[in-house]
Amino acid sequence: MPDMIAILGSTGSIGVNTLQIASRYDIPIEALVAGRNIDLLNQQIETHRPKYVAIANAADKARVKHPRVFCGAEGILALLEQCQSPTVVNALVGYAGLAPTLKAIALDKKVALANKESLVVAGAFIDMSHIVPIDSEHFGLWYLMGARPFSKLYITASGGAFREWELEKMKDATFSDALKHPNWSMGNKITIDSATMTNKLFELLEAKWLFDTANIDALIEKKSIIHALIEFKDGSTTAHFAGVDMKLPIAFALRGEVTEEILPPVDLLGMGSLEFLPIEPTRYPIWSIKEEILQNPHLGVVVNAANEVAIEKFQQEQCSFFGISDMVLDAYKKFGDVRAKNVDEIIEIDAEVRNYVS
Repeated sequence: MPDMIAILGSTGSIGVNTLQIASRYDIPIEALVAGRNIDLLNQQIETHRPKYVAIANAADKARVKHPRVFCGAEGILALLEQCQSPTVVNALVGYAGLAPTLKAIALDKKVALANKESLVVAGAFIDMSHIVPIDSEHFGLWYLMGARPFSKLYITASGGAFREWELEKMKDATFSDALKHPNWSMGNKITIDSATMTNKLFELLEAKWLFDTANIDALIEKKSIIHALIEFKDGSTTAHFAGVDMKLPIAFALRGEVTEEILPPVDLLGMGSLEFLPIEPTRYPIWSIKEEILQNPHLGVVVNAANEVAIEKFQQEQCSFFGISDMVLDAYKKFGDVRAKNVDEIIEIDAEVRNYVS
């Protein structure tokens, strides 16, 4: 019988896909952690019969059809302490995912990590030997890598919701405009981050920690068919092609190796021509700090905290779309000298930056 797993963020797109892969391979579900979608959580409880459940808000507890329900951020950590699962899938959104990543590692569990912010904020304090990334780009890099020496890593970006918009029109873009992603169906935050290119900046920082190199860049590939490329020291470059579907990286994260078809192969003749385009700071102002932050990855905590507050302001119509990047870049400048020596200092810096941007 395969080892059981705990899924944090079970009602989001990664969580739903993880449950499909778990069903396919008869992997038992020991725990489910969800946010506010209690109706879907109850369906998942009925199907997968987890031993433990956690939810974001204690106010929703009575609606959850399960005898063992933990609540809030502390509840997730308490649930992890009860779990026997050797693998925890962390698909929580935002900074809230950091504490569970640290807790799971402290409990000597493998973390199948879809929560970008864990590595962005605290990569220096995370033991990478416990981490398996669930992300099409990092999975693609890992898949291509092998033992040959490489000179540079590339990941691709779709360009987000406004890639075809005139710059002048982008100034008036609304929250709902930003959620119209051309290729992927994802949660609100990651879709906004895709439009600002913050998502890709975060993935570069993740790759820096995962693969121990700052020789990383990103390019726009509008069809999202090529997810990653590696330039090797011998002068050759390889690319990872796959469909727009997270089940492939999830299957590898849960199984270690996969030998049967998870996705249909890419239709090479049907996809037409592919092109790579540069990421321009005029359209994506956050990109102006790319080189600098790869040399100073400890500042990820500043960028993340400022970005989370700025997105909330954008959603509440308290700033423009470009205002998100303005606030993040302002905080990055203001807190450019901070460097956390431990996780406690990360928490302090995070609170300070949020307070400043608010």
